[in-house]
Amino acid sequence: MLFGLSSNFGAYLYEVFVARADLILALGLGGQLLFSVRFLVQWLASERAGRTVVPVAFWYVSLAGGIVTLVYGLIRRDAVIILGQAPSIFIYSRNLALVFRERRRRGTVLSAGEEAPPA
Repeated sequence: MLFGLSSNFGAYLYEVFVARADLILALGLGGQLLFSVRFLVQWLASERAGRTVVPVAFWYVSLAGGIVTLVYGLIRRDAVIILGQAPSIFIYSRNLALVFRERRRRGTVLSAGEEAPPA
């Protein structure tokens, strides 16, 4: 029974990742990878600061990954991805707008790796 289950699962994975592979799948996987990098960016910035921080680069990478993943969802006509990413892109954009507003108010310029100023 266990062998049959693993064989069926292996066939499923082969179909999803190999048999049906195309450039659109590569786009989606690239978007997902880019989106996942944001956690690496945040983790490294927090380790460097010795406390939990959210660097400005986190929002840039989130926005880029969200846009690529949304494009993938639109091409595939996948409602789950579209409904998941579209509002998120607004939120990432809004957070970047807040960062820029704070920069203008303080008259400072942050590099992409610096922590966003507290609200």
